[in-house]
Amino acid sequence: MSEKKVERVLTGTVVSNNRNKTIAVLIERKVRHPIYKKYIKRSTKVHAHDEKNKCALGDLVRVVEAKPFSKTKHWALLEVVEKSVFVD
Repeated sequence: MSEKKVERVLTGTVVSNNRNKTIAVLIERKVRHPIYKKYIKRSTKVHAHDEKNKCALGDLVRVVEAKPFSKTKHWALLEVVEKSVFVD
């Protein structure tokens, strides 16, 4: 039986695009504290492959888990959901 592997797709904000073909994406989630039942923000920063260097700082992007591109880069840019209105 062949089962199709489920792709992990996450949405986050671009916090760095200084390196060539690489972006750093901050992914925020809310988790519930087991004792106090309060929701807490937790965040993870992942490095993603941006082949065409089309992301800017502050863009809302969707990334998908992919084969390793390097030591720390295991995600690939799927799409830019919303462009930022960030002005230098």
